[in-house]
Amino acid sequence: MHSIVAAVVLAVVEIVGSVSTYTVRPGDSLTRVGARFGISVGALAESNGLDESALLQIGQVLTIDNRHLVPAVDGANLVVNVPQRMLFWFTPAGTTRGFPVAGGKQDWRTPIGEFTVASKEVDPTWDVPVSIQEEMRREGKPVLTHVPPSRENPLGKFWIGLSIPGVGIHGTNAPASIYGLVTHGCIRLYPDDIAELFPRVEIGMRGKVIYEPVLTAYIKGIVYLEVHPDAYAKVGDLFGAAMEAAKSGGYADMIDSELAREVVRKHDGVPRDVTRRRNLE
Repeated sequence: MHSIVAAVVLAVVEIVGSVSTYTVRPGDSLTRVGARFGISVGALAESNGLDESALLQIGQVLTIDNRHLVPAVDGANLVVNVPQRMLFWFTPAGTTRGFPVAGGKQDWRTPIGEFTVASKEVDPTWDVPVSIQEEMRREGKPVLTHVPPSRENPLGKFWIGLSIPGVGIHGTNAPASIYGLVTHGCIRLYPDDIAELFPRVEIGMRGKVIYEPVLTAYIKGIVYLEVHPDAYAKVGDLFGAAMEAAKSGGYADMIDSELAREVVRKHDGVPRDVTRRRNLE
């Protein structure tokens, strides 16, 4: 039987991102645009009245809603929420930057827990782990042992090594893979995002990887609910997790359960207003 993990009672401190517009460029697709901004293909298509298989036209204007609730974790400068596929950097100025990431696939999961930044490297060489070499062999691909800095290097231009063995935060040569769970456990950022984050991360900086598919918040009279797929099957009852989180925050009686169930059904990663509206007499 699945149980509700403890992470569902983490407080949410704010919302990052915004609702904006984006003009389609050559080579864009719903997958590429969603990866860049941290939006699922389904949510991006729905908000623009498109089918998920729709081809985009150069110059087409898309509505972008890349808002995300930010989980509060004491003592961490960096927080990675795996099912949310987001990395949050809590800046020295007291602001928060959110970056979409790719995390570990279902059969090669990103480890959950605390970490410190152990190393930093520009233009890293990828020393291919034996386990990945074996996967290459099974899949009939050329077996690589070392990949020098190049366009073919899946680590991209920047590597941030963590105290979690074998796991790092790095760039990528496959930007369309961002906002998916597709890696061998590492945390992959869009090239422009890792370039922004890398010089601001210091050796010894503290962070935490969490598993939080359900986030709720009460902000300025509105109850928000953001739900993501339970990719690692750790929670099970997402609606129950949402109500438990709201109860912990003291605003469960303000939730419209039907609206909340619909958000859970969609689990598209967009924070939705689920506030119960009382009938006025």
